[in-house]
Amino acid sequence: MSGRRCRFGIAVACALVMLSAACSSSSGTVSKPGPATPGPATPVIAVTPGNGSKNVDPLGKIEVSASDGILTDVSMVNEQGKPVEGILTPDRTAWKPSGPLGYDHTYTVDAKGLSITGPTGPFKASFATITPSNQTKLYLTTTGGQTLAEGGTYGVGTVIVAHFDEDIPDRAAAEKRLTVTTDPPVQGSWYWMDDRNAHWRPEKYWPSNTKVTVQANIYGAELGNGLYGQEDTKTTFKIGPSHVAIADDSTHQVQVFEDGKLIRTMPTSMGRGGSEQIGNKTIYFNTPAGVYTVMDKGNPVIMDSSTYGLPVNDRLGYKEAINWATRISGDGIYLHQLDSTVWAQGSSNTSHGCLNLNGENAKWFFDWSMPGDVVEIHGTTGPPQQSWNNGDWTIPWAEWQAGSALR
Repeated sequence: MSGRRCRFGIAVACALVMLSAACSSSSGTVSKPGPATPGPATPVIAVTPGNGSKNVDPLGKIEVSASDGILTDVSMVNEQGKPVEGILTPDRTAWKPSGPLGYDHTYTVDAKGLSITGPTGPFKASFATITPSNQTKLYLTTTGGQTLAEGGTYGVGTVIVAHFDEDIPDRAAAEKRLTVTTDPPVQGSWYWMDDRNAHWRPEKYWPSNTKVTVQANIYGAELGNGLYGQEDTKTTFKIGPSHVAIADDSTHQVQVFEDGKLIRTMPTSMGRGGSEQIGNKTIYFNTPAGVYTVMDKGNPVIMDSSTYGLPVNDRLGYKEAINWATRISGDGIYLHQLDSTVWAQGSSNTSHGCLNLNGENAKWFFDWSMPGDVVEIHGTTGPPQQSWNNGDWTIPWAEWQAGSALR
Protein backbone atom coordinates (compact mmCIF):
# COMPACT_ATOMS: atom_id res chain seq x y z
CA MET A 1 0.00 0.00 0.00
CA SER A 2 2.73 2.43 0.90
CA GLY A 3 4.54 1.63 -2.37
CA ARG A 4 1.46 2.50 -4.44
CA ARG A 5 1.03 5.81 -2.61
CA CYS A 6 4.67 6.60 -3.33
CA ARG A 7 4.37 5.80 -7.07
CA PHE A 8 1.17 7.98 -7.31
CA GLY A 9 2.95 10.88 -5.64
CA ILE A 10 5.89 10.55 -8.06
CA ALA A 11 3.49 10.60 -11.04
CA VAL A 12 1.78 13.79 -9.88
CA ALA A 13 5.09 15.46 -9.18
CA CYS A 14 6.38 14.53 -12.63
CA ALA A 15 3.24 15.96 -14.24
CA LEU A 16 3.63 19.23 -12.36
CA VAL A 17 7.29 19.45 -13.38
CA MET A 18 6.30 18.88 -17.02
CA LEU A 19 3.58 21.56 -16.71
CA SER A 20 6.06 24.01 -15.24
CA ALA A 21 8.52 23.28 -18.04
CA ALA A 22 5.83 23.80 -20.64
CA CYS A 23 5.03 27.21 -19.13
CA SER A 24 8.58 28.38 -19.72
CA SER A 25 8.51 27.60 -23.45
CA SER A 26 5.92 28.31 -26.11
CA SER A 27 6.98 25.14 -27.96
CA GLY A 28 6.74 22.75 -25.02
CA THR A 29 4.39 19.75 -24.98
CA VAL A 30 2.65 17.83 -22.22
CA SER A 31 2.21 14.07 -22.06
CA LYS A 32 -1.30 13.01 -21.19
CA PRO A 33 -1.23 10.20 -18.64
CA GLY A 34 -4.24 8.09 -19.51
CA PRO A 35 -7.69 8.92 -20.86
CA ALA A 36 -8.89 12.50 -20.73
CA THR A 37 -11.37 13.33 -17.99
CA PRO A 38 -14.49 15.45 -18.58
CA GLY A 39 -13.83 19.20 -18.49
CA PRO A 40 -15.14 21.46 -15.75
CA ALA A 41 -18.62 22.96 -15.99
CA THR A 42 -17.23 26.51 -15.98
CA PRO A 43 -14.54 27.88 -18.34
CA VAL A 44 -10.95 27.27 -17.29
CA ILE A 45 -10.09 30.87 -18.31
CA ALA A 46 -12.35 33.74 -17.23
CA VAL A 47 -12.41 37.48 -17.85
CA THR A 48 -13.74 39.99 -15.34
CA PRO A 49 -15.93 41.84 -16.32
CA GLY A 50 -17.86 39.27 -18.31
CA ASN A 51 -18.01 39.09 -22.07
CA GLY A 52 -20.33 41.76 -23.51
CA SER A 53 -20.35 43.94 -20.36
CA LYS A 54 -21.22 47.64 -20.84
CA ASN A 55 -20.49 50.79 -18.81
CA VAL A 56 -17.55 49.17 -17.06
CA ASP A 57 -15.73 51.25 -14.45
CA PRO A 58 -12.21 51.77 -15.89
CA LEU A 59 -10.85 51.61 -12.34
CA GLY A 60 -12.92 48.57 -11.35
CA LYS A 61 -11.78 44.97 -11.25
CA ILE A 62 -10.27 44.07 -14.63
CA GLU A 63 -8.73 40.60 -14.62
CA VAL A 64 -8.02 37.49 -16.67
CA SER A 65 -7.74 34.39 -14.51
CA ALA A 66 -7.14 30.66 -14.83
CA SER A 67 -9.12 28.39 -12.53
CA ASP A 68 -7.11 25.36 -13.58
CA GLY A 69 -3.41 25.53 -14.46
CA ILE A 70 -1.69 28.71 -15.63
CA LEU A 71 -1.96 31.45 -18.23
CA THR A 72 0.52 31.24 -21.07
CA ASP A 73 -0.55 34.14 -23.25
CA VAL A 74 -2.79 37.18 -22.61
CA SER A 75 -3.39 40.19 -24.83
CA MET A 76 -5.79 43.10 -24.47
CA VAL A 77 -6.37 45.73 -27.16
CA ASN A 78 -8.82 48.58 -27.62
CA GLU A 79 -11.05 49.04 -30.66
CA GLN A 80 -8.16 50.69 -32.53
CA GLY A 81 -5.84 47.76 -31.89
CA LYS A 82 -3.75 49.61 -29.32
CA PRO A 83 -2.35 47.08 -26.81
CA VAL A 84 -2.86 47.41 -23.07
CA GLU A 85 0.18 46.67 -20.95
CA GLY A 86 -0.39 44.19 -18.14
CA ILE A 87 1.29 42.06 -15.53
CA LEU A 88 1.00 38.40 -14.54
CA THR A 89 0.91 37.26 -10.94
CA PRO A 90 4.00 35.27 -9.90
CA ASP A 91 2.06 31.98 -10.09
CA ARG A 92 0.78 32.93 -13.56
CA THR A 93 -2.86 32.34 -12.60
CA ALA A 94 -4.04 35.92 -13.12
CA TRP A 95 -3.30 38.91 -15.37
CA LYS A 96 -4.25 42.55 -14.76
CA PRO A 97 -3.69 45.81 -16.66
CA SER A 98 -0.71 47.71 -15.25
CA GLY A 99 -2.58 51.04 -15.48
CA PRO A 100 -6.14 52.39 -15.63
CA LEU A 101 -8.23 51.81 -18.71
CA GLY A 102 -9.75 54.68 -20.66
CA TYR A 103 -13.26 56.01 -20.92
CA ASP A 104 -15.43 55.18 -23.94
CA HIS A 105 -13.38 52.24 -25.22
CA THR A 106 -14.16 48.67 -26.21
CA TYR A 107 -11.50 46.22 -25.11
CA THR A 108 -10.93 42.73 -26.50
CA VAL A 109 -9.10 40.02 -24.57
CA ASP A 110 -7.42 36.93 -26.07
CA ALA A 111 -6.03 34.39 -23.63
CA LYS A 112 -4.52 30.92 -23.62
CA GLY A 113 -3.50 28.67 -20.79
CA LEU A 114 -2.11 25.32 -19.81
CA SER A 115 -3.51 22.84 -17.34
CA ILE A 116 -2.28 19.45 -16.25
CA THR A 117 -4.44 17.92 -18.97
CA GLY A 118 -3.04 20.11 -21.73
CA PRO A 119 -3.57 23.50 -23.41
CA THR A 120 -6.66 25.55 -22.56
CA GLY A 121 -8.25 28.16 -24.75
CA PRO A 122 -7.98 30.15 -26.83
CA PHE A 123 -10.52 32.26 -24.95
CA LYS A 124 -11.89 35.57 -26.24
CA ALA A 125 -14.04 38.24 -24.60
CA SER A 126 -14.83 41.93 -24.99
CA PHE A 127 -16.36 44.68 -22.87
CA ALA A 128 -16.96 48.44 -23.06
CA THR A 129 -16.08 51.13 -20.50
CA ILE A 130 -18.17 54.09 -19.35
CA THR A 131 -18.89 56.89 -21.81
CA PRO A 132 -19.11 60.11 -19.72
CA SER A 133 -21.53 62.78 -20.87
CA ASN A 134 -18.88 65.32 -19.77
CA GLN A 135 -15.50 65.42 -18.04
CA THR A 136 -13.80 67.89 -15.72
CA LYS A 137 -10.14 68.61 -15.16
CA LEU A 138 -8.89 69.73 -11.75
CA TYR A 139 -6.02 72.12 -11.01
CA LEU A 140 -4.28 72.48 -7.62
CA THR A 141 -3.38 76.15 -7.23
CA THR A 142 -2.73 79.00 -4.85
CA THR A 143 -5.35 81.71 -4.29
CA GLY A 144 -3.39 83.71 -6.85
CA GLY A 145 -4.21 81.07 -9.47
CA GLN A 146 -0.66 79.74 -9.87
CA THR A 147 -0.11 75.98 -9.91
CA LEU A 148 1.17 74.63 -6.58
CA ALA A 149 4.66 73.69 -7.70
CA GLU A 150 5.97 70.22 -6.93
CA GLY A 151 8.67 70.68 -4.27
CA GLY A 152 7.84 74.38 -3.89
CA THR A 153 7.97 76.43 -0.69
CA TYR A 154 5.02 78.54 0.43
CA GLY A 155 4.04 80.79 3.31
CA VAL A 156 2.25 79.94 6.56
CA GLY A 157 -0.99 81.46 5.28
CA THR A 158 -1.17 79.24 2.20
CA VAL A 159 -4.66 78.19 1.12
CA ILE A 160 -4.90 75.17 -1.18
CA VAL A 161 -7.31 75.67 -4.06
CA ALA A 162 -8.89 72.74 -5.92
CA HIS A 163 -10.17 74.38 -9.10
CA PHE A 164 -12.45 72.40 -11.43
CA ASP A 165 -12.98 73.59 -15.00
CA GLU A 166 -16.68 72.58 -14.88
CA ASP A 167 -19.42 73.21 -12.33
CA ILE A 168 -19.62 70.28 -9.89
CA PRO A 169 -23.20 68.97 -9.41
CA ASP A 170 -22.24 66.69 -6.49
CA ARG A 171 -19.78 68.51 -4.24
CA ALA A 172 -19.73 65.70 -1.69
CA ALA A 173 -18.69 63.13 -4.31
CA ALA A 174 -15.89 65.44 -5.44
CA GLU A 175 -14.69 66.29 -1.94
CA LYS A 176 -14.43 62.61 -1.04
CA ARG A 177 -11.78 62.37 -3.76
CA LEU A 178 -9.67 65.24 -2.36
CA THR A 179 -7.11 64.49 0.34
CA VAL A 180 -4.51 66.59 2.17
CA THR A 181 -1.86 64.80 4.23
CA THR A 182 0.79 66.59 6.26
CA ASP A 183 3.94 65.88 8.23
CA PRO A 184 3.63 66.73 11.06
CA PRO A 185 -0.16 66.23 11.19
CA VAL A 186 -2.21 69.41 10.72
CA GLN A 187 -6.00 69.42 10.94
CA GLY A 188 -7.88 71.37 8.31
CA SER A 189 -11.02 71.43 6.19
CA TRP A 190 -12.34 72.11 2.70
CA TYR A 191 -14.62 75.07 2.06
CA TRP A 192 -16.55 75.49 -1.20
CA MET A 193 -16.33 79.06 -2.45
CA ASP A 194 -18.59 78.18 -5.40
CA ASP A 195 -19.40 75.23 -7.68
CA ARG A 196 -15.88 75.15 -9.16
CA ASN A 197 -13.56 76.04 -6.29
CA ALA A 198 -12.92 74.23 -3.02
CA HIS A 199 -10.35 75.78 -0.64
CA TRP A 200 -8.46 73.98 2.16
CA ARG A 201 -6.76 75.57 5.14
CA PRO A 202 -5.97 74.78 8.78
CA GLU A 203 -7.70 76.51 11.68
CA LYS A 204 -4.58 78.60 12.36
CA TYR A 205 -1.54 79.50 10.25
CA TRP A 206 0.58 76.53 9.18
CA PRO A 207 3.51 75.48 11.35
CA SER A 208 6.82 76.22 9.62
CA ASN A 209 8.54 73.31 7.85
CA THR A 210 5.33 71.32 7.37
CA LYS A 211 5.42 68.91 4.41
CA VAL A 212 2.11 68.89 2.53
CA THR A 213 0.80 66.39 -0.04
CA VAL A 214 -2.43 67.10 -1.93
CA GLN A 215 -4.13 64.44 -4.04
CA ALA A 216 -7.19 64.63 -6.24
CA ASN A 217 -8.15 61.11 -7.26
CA ILE A 218 -11.07 62.04 -9.50
CA TYR A 219 -10.45 59.80 -12.51
CA GLY A 220 -13.27 57.28 -12.87
CA ALA A 221 -15.43 59.09 -10.32
CA GLU A 222 -18.89 60.39 -11.21
CA LEU A 223 -19.29 63.88 -9.77
CA GLY A 224 -22.98 64.21 -10.58
CA ASN A 225 -25.21 64.29 -13.68
CA GLY A 226 -22.85 62.14 -15.76
CA LEU A 227 -19.82 64.38 -15.11
CA TYR A 228 -16.64 62.36 -14.56
CA GLY A 229 -13.13 63.29 -13.48
CA GLN A 230 -10.75 63.55 -16.42
CA GLU A 231 -7.53 62.62 -14.63
CA ASP A 232 -5.91 62.42 -11.20
CA THR A 233 -3.47 65.04 -9.96
CA LYS A 234 -1.08 65.30 -7.04
CA THR A 235 1.55 67.67 -5.67
CA THR A 236 3.83 67.91 -2.66
CA PHE A 237 5.19 71.16 -1.24
CA LYS A 238 6.50 72.52 2.04
CA ILE A 239 5.75 75.46 4.31
CA GLY A 240 8.64 77.86 4.80
CA PRO A 241 9.49 80.15 7.72
CA SER A 242 6.70 82.18 9.31
CA HIS A 243 6.40 85.52 7.49
CA VAL A 244 3.73 87.83 8.93
CA ALA A 245 3.43 91.54 8.09
CA ILE A 246 1.07 93.69 10.18
CA ALA A 247 -0.07 97.05 8.82
CA ASP A 248 -1.61 99.28 11.52
CA ASP A 249 -3.55 102.36 10.45
CA SER A 250 -3.15 103.96 13.87
CA THR A 251 0.63 104.13 13.36
CA HIS A 252 0.84 104.08 9.54
CA GLN A 253 3.57 101.45 9.86
CA VAL A 254 4.02 97.92 8.53
CA GLN A 255 5.81 95.68 11.02
CA VAL A 256 7.38 92.59 9.47
CA PHE A 257 7.95 89.45 11.54
CA GLU A 258 9.95 86.34 10.69
CA ASP A 259 9.38 83.35 12.97
CA GLY A 260 7.88 85.72 15.51
CA LYS A 261 10.80 88.18 15.53
CA LEU A 262 10.36 91.77 14.33
CA ILE A 263 12.87 92.26 11.51
CA ARG A 264 11.70 95.45 9.76
CA THR A 265 9.33 98.40 10.19
CA MET A 266 8.18 100.22 7.06
CA PRO A 267 6.24 103.54 6.95
CA THR A 268 3.18 103.31 4.72
CA SER A 269 0.32 105.33 3.31
CA MET A 270 -2.89 103.34 2.87
CA GLY A 271 -6.36 104.01 1.41
CA ARG A 272 -7.61 107.56 1.75
CA GLY A 273 -11.18 106.44 2.48
CA GLY A 274 -14.41 107.67 0.98
CA SER A 275 -16.11 106.36 -2.14
CA GLU A 276 -17.09 107.23 -5.72
CA GLN A 277 -20.37 106.30 -7.41
CA ILE A 278 -19.76 105.08 -10.97
CA GLY A 279 -23.05 104.13 -12.57
CA ASN A 280 -24.63 101.51 -10.32
CA LYS A 281 -21.35 100.66 -8.62
CA THR A 282 -19.89 102.16 -5.47
CA ILE A 283 -16.09 102.17 -5.45
CA TYR A 284 -14.45 102.47 -2.04
CA PHE A 285 -10.98 103.92 -1.51
CA ASN A 286 -10.24 102.36 1.86
CA THR A 287 -7.80 99.52 2.57
CA PRO A 288 -10.18 96.86 3.93
CA ALA A 289 -9.18 95.47 7.33
CA GLY A 290 -8.61 91.72 7.32
CA VAL A 291 -6.13 88.90 6.85
CA TYR A 292 -4.54 88.67 3.40
CA THR A 293 -1.85 86.49 1.86
CA VAL A 294 0.73 87.22 -0.80
CA MET A 295 -0.73 86.17 -4.16
CA ASP A 296 1.91 87.17 -6.71
CA LYS A 297 4.40 89.88 -7.65
CA GLY A 298 5.41 92.07 -10.56
CA ASN A 299 8.12 94.57 -11.37
CA PRO A 300 6.69 96.60 -12.90
CA VAL A 301 2.92 96.12 -12.80
CA ILE A 302 0.59 98.17 -15.01
CA MET A 303 -2.05 99.47 -12.62
CA ASP A 304 -5.26 100.47 -14.38
CA SER A 305 -8.20 101.78 -12.35
CA SER A 306 -10.63 100.77 -15.10
CA THR A 307 -10.08 97.10 -14.16
CA TYR A 308 -12.19 97.64 -11.04
CA GLY A 309 -14.66 100.05 -12.57
CA LEU A 310 -13.02 103.48 -12.17
CA PRO A 311 -12.47 105.02 -15.61
CA VAL A 312 -8.97 106.25 -16.35
CA ASN A 313 -10.38 109.64 -17.36
CA ASP A 314 -12.16 110.05 -14.02
CA ARG A 315 -10.62 112.66 -11.72
CA LEU A 316 -9.38 109.79 -9.53
CA GLY A 317 -8.58 107.38 -12.38
CA TYR A 318 -5.08 106.23 -13.34
CA LYS A 319 -3.04 103.92 -15.52
CA GLU A 320 0.68 103.68 -14.86
CA ALA A 321 3.60 101.31 -14.39
CA ILE A 322 4.40 100.66 -10.72
CA ASN A 323 7.63 99.08 -9.47
CA TRP A 324 8.20 96.40 -6.80
CA ALA A 325 4.54 95.46 -6.49
CA THR A 326 3.45 92.56 -4.26
CA ARG A 327 -0.25 91.69 -4.66
CA ILE A 328 -2.41 90.61 -1.71
CA SER A 329 -5.99 90.84 -3.02
CA GLY A 330 -7.99 89.72 -6.00
CA ASP A 331 -9.12 93.25 -6.82
CA GLY A 332 -5.61 94.69 -6.92
CA ILE A 333 -4.36 95.75 -3.49
CA TYR A 334 -0.56 95.76 -3.49
CA LEU A 335 2.33 96.73 -1.30
CA HIS A 336 4.33 98.75 -3.81
CA GLN A 337 6.74 101.57 -4.43
CA LEU A 338 5.29 105.05 -4.87
CA ASP A 339 7.83 107.81 -4.43
CA SER A 340 5.24 110.56 -4.86
CA THR A 341 3.66 109.68 -1.49
CA VAL A 342 6.84 109.30 0.57
CA TRP A 343 5.90 112.56 2.29
CA ALA A 344 2.70 110.88 3.62
CA GLN A 345 4.15 107.47 4.40
CA GLY A 346 4.12 107.00 8.16
CA SER A 347 1.68 109.87 8.81
CA SER A 348 -1.43 109.89 6.58
CA ASN A 349 -3.42 107.94 4.00
CA THR A 350 -3.44 109.04 0.36
CA SER A 351 -3.82 105.91 -1.82
CA HIS A 352 -6.78 104.30 -3.57
CA GLY A 353 -6.38 101.27 -1.27
CA CYS A 354 -2.84 99.99 -1.79
CA LEU A 355 -0.05 100.18 0.77
CA ASN A 356 2.46 102.73 -0.59
CA LEU A 357 6.12 102.24 0.38
CA ASN A 358 9.37 103.94 -0.55
CA GLY A 359 11.57 102.25 -3.13
CA GLU A 360 13.95 100.61 -0.67
CA ASN A 361 11.20 99.09 1.46
CA ALA A 362 9.08 98.03 -1.50
CA LYS A 363 12.02 96.20 -3.10
CA TRP A 364 13.00 94.58 0.19
CA PHE A 365 9.46 93.26 0.79
CA PHE A 366 9.20 92.10 -2.83
CA ASP A 367 12.42 90.09 -2.51
CA TRP A 368 11.67 88.74 0.98
CA SER A 369 8.07 87.60 0.59
CA MET A 370 6.75 84.44 -1.01
CA PRO A 371 3.27 83.24 -2.02
CA GLY A 372 1.18 82.42 1.05
CA ASP A 373 2.91 84.87 3.40
CA VAL A 374 0.47 86.64 5.71
CA VAL A 375 -0.37 90.36 5.60
CA GLU A 376 -2.75 91.55 8.32
CA ILE A 377 -4.43 94.95 7.94
CA HIS A 378 -5.59 96.47 11.24
CA GLY A 379 -7.59 99.54 12.19
CA THR A 380 -8.68 100.90 8.82
CA THR A 381 -12.12 102.40 8.14
CA GLY A 382 -14.66 101.44 5.52
CA PRO A 383 -15.99 98.00 4.48
CA PRO A 384 -13.83 95.09 5.73
CA GLN A 385 -12.17 92.48 3.54
CA GLN A 386 -14.55 90.02 1.87
CA SER A 387 -14.05 86.24 1.73
CA TRP A 388 -14.11 86.21 -2.10
CA ASN A 389 -11.26 88.73 -2.19
CA ASN A 390 -8.49 86.46 -0.89
CA GLY A 391 -10.17 86.60 2.50
CA ASP A 392 -10.13 82.91 3.40
CA TRP A 393 -8.60 83.64 6.79
CA THR A 394 -11.34 86.12 7.69
CA ILE A 395 -13.93 83.30 7.81
CA PRO A 396 -14.44 82.02 11.40
CA TRP A 397 -13.34 78.42 11.82
CA ALA A 398 -16.79 77.01 12.62
CA GLU A 399 -18.19 78.69 9.51
CA TRP A 400 -15.27 77.42 7.45
CA GLN A 401 -15.90 73.84 8.56
CA ALA A 402 -19.59 74.22 7.75
CA GLY A 403 -18.53 75.08 4.19
CA SER A 404 -17.44 71.48 3.60
CA ALA A 405 -19.80 69.39 1.50
CA LEU A 406 -19.23 66.47 3.87
CA ARG A 407 -20.55 68.20 7.01
